[in-house]
Amino acid sequence: MNAPEAQRRTIRSFVLRQGRISPAQQRAYDTLLPRFGIPFSMRPIDLAQAFGRANAKILEIGFGMGETTASIARAHPELDFIAVEVHTPGVGGLLKRLEEDSIANVRIVQHDAVEVIEHMIAPRSLSGAHIFFPDPWPKKRHHKRRLLQPDFVRMLADRLAPGGYLHVATDWQNYAEQILGTLRDEPWLVNTASDFAPRPAHRPLTKFERRGLELGHGVWDIVFRRR
Repeated sequence: MNAPEAQRRTIRSFVLRQGRISPAQQRAYDTLLPRFGIPFSMRPIDLAQAFGRANAKILEIGFGMGETTASIARAHPELDFIAVEVHTPGVGGLLKRLEEDSIANVRIVQHDAVEVIEHMIAPRSLSGAHIFFPDPWPKKRHHKRRLLQPDFVRMLADRLAPGGYLHVATDWQNYAEQILGTLRDEPWLVNTASDFAPRPAHRPLTKFERRGLELGHGVWDIVFRRR
């Protein structure tokens, strides 16, 4: 890693919090991660080998407690999902859901998504990528920590196959406008809508989102495709 890159990676888009992990999440983490987990590696992984099939691969970045990822994977057994998250309670929560719902088309990488994409995902290997409700870092002095910066978007676009899509959703209007502008500036990407997109059917509403909509809060979906 050269000096400018090392300096860039001192600014991360997340803060690693311990959080409380329930006994059920801990049991799932201890017993199921060897089955569903992919250890971080400094070289591209063979995604077909990881899933035992050559189906289309979708990257899920920052899946929280796993509710949405499990729902999408259950509804689309024909797709394979690489789910990336740093927080152990969320990993345990998703593992628990995978077992309870007999979901087999998800693999989890517990690591920084930027480094996963940089080192583990080969160019043009993804059919899609989901980034749902990334940390908005609302204070202006923290905007540099936001995940969707130009360098990251360029790297992610490189990992998408031609025609592959990038779907971002946020409930912070300021961040939504920044994301829309950043994606528009990326030459490899083209907007699927004239502005913000309607919520695609594959993104389920979470309890948190439903509560926000009932209170009049906005949610913005942004969907671009790789040229």
